Amino acid sequence: MIQNRLYFLISLFISVLISGCNSKTEVDDSLIFRLNRYDNISSLDPAFARTQANNWVCNLMYNSLVKLDDSLQIVPDIAKSWTISEDAKIYTFTLRNDVYFHKNQIFGEDSTRTVKASDFEYSFQRLIEPEVGGAGSWVLNNVENFKAINDSVFQINLKEAFPPFLGLLSMKYCSVVPKEMFEKGQEEFRKHPIGTGPFQFKLWEDNIKLVFRKNPLYFEKDEEGNALPYLEAVAMTFLPEKHSEFLQLIQGNVDMMADLDPSYKNEILTATGELNPKYKHIIDLHKYDYLSTVYLCFYLDGNDAVDERLRKAINYGIDKQKMVKYMMNGVANVAEGGFIPKGLPGHNPEAGYTYQPQKARALIADYIEENEKLPVIQLTTVQEYADICEYIQAQLAKVGLTLSINVVPGPTMRDGKATGKFAFFRANWGADYPDAENFLSLYYSKNFAPEGPNYSHYNNEKFDELYLNSFKITDEKKREIIYAEMDKLMMEAAPVVPLFYDQTSIFLQKNVRNFHMSPVKLLDLTRVYKTK
Repeated sequence: MIQNRLYFLISLFISVLISGCNSKTEVDDSLIFRLNRYDNISSLDPAFARTQANNWVCNLMYNSLVKLDDSLQIVPDIAKSWTISEDAKIYTFTLRNDVYFHKNQIFGEDSTRTVKASDFEYSFQRLIEPEVGGAGSWVLNNVENFKAINDSVFQINLKEAFPPFLGLLSMKYCSVVPKEMFEKGQEEFRKHPIGTGPFQFKLWEDNIKLVFRKNPLYFEKDEEGNALPYLEAVAMTFLPEKHSEFLQLIQGNVDMMADLDPSYKNEILTATGELNPKYKHIIDLHKYDYLSTVYLCFYLDGNDAVDERLRKAINYGIDKQKMVKYMMNGVANVAEGGFIPKGLPGHNPEAGYTYQPQKARALIADYIEENEKLPVIQLTTVQEYADICEYIQAQLAKVGLTLSINVVPGPTMRDGKATGKFAFFRANWGADYPDAENFLSLYYSKNFAPEGPNYSHYNNEKFDELYLNSFKITDEKKREIIYAEMDKLMMEAAPVVPLFYDQTSIFLQKNVRNFHMSPVKLLDLTRVYKTK
């Protein structure tokens, strides 16, 4: 097969890279981690780390001031410590002195240099420059100014207090890059990007392959003092067909596969969501909670806006337990709480609706008594989720509601959501940063789409007041209580129908060890290794 030949050639190429001038071109396969992305990488520049694919590669190459651990706690990265002023507006970071940029001739013949506070000053300034056109400038919208106090101290002043700010800084947009690389413009960095991360750029053939080598100067050590990363190289291919990626996994040509696709879901999983026994001797299945809520959204401002009683009836009328079990092979958490997903502080398990068809019928009867007849409600979705929407259609028919399904292309869906063309549509929201404010911002009245993410146009003065007050509270526990209250208040009006809180399914070859996937779905291979 052509695909198998491609993997053979890439493996041989990596062997030559690792061997260098050594006449022996074979390399221990356990030192190379192979994976595929069916969606292409559009940029290796952290300023453009907007898509999951771009985020994955940027997380291998770059570091920021802070980062997230697997428990969503903010931990040091290049900043070894920091202080926050009493008014929560001034953040002062003290940097490590042992972080080096990847070796490159821009620093001298095959040389490097340490990261300084002025590098963060340059990187942040570059992030907000209109001519760069980066996707992450919004992260610094609330920043008044930033400056290098000296080589090891970097300070950021906010316009207004914003407790989730450290979470924003953990995003790959805020990674540090060397200013020397941009003295001749942006093009040189695009050809050969330089960061500080555990892996350094080696080769990229657009839509074919991407190769990283171990960074021998990486600053992190394991608990025994051993240098990280353990792997020697990472090789990524870009087969666009998801079923082909599945075949490559089964044949042992890739070490991991992320997520499920309908083309092979029922082949690789049992009806209860376990790994098919016939593959257990080849691969392992790992499930990780992912901070993402999949939901149905009502547009409340249109002439055909759905009545609140019917919105609540839809919430009560869907058996989400069966939906997750039978439609998704159990790979998700049922959303019977509010909009904030399970696992994120502020999640309120009592804010949502459970399956109670008798309540749905009572609400529908009340509506009919006043309006004589029921409308046909149209649910808009993309093809990928048509089967779930058809399940919802069948469920609501049992309580007396007629739902029609409108399947549209992805671009049409995105435009319709933003401009209020659809009265009822399927949507999802994944965390950009690990704070419930990220989810509650969808219901703040000043964030109406298309300028903001409030697709429902939900508007409640009490909610807005709580939302703004939460910025003044630095105590995390107190803020969580307010978040839970806001979530419950919003759900009482039922502008949305939370369906499930996402999970990520990761399939790994049996010799892969120490792999973890964070709840914000960043690929981290720093501590991963393979047995022989």
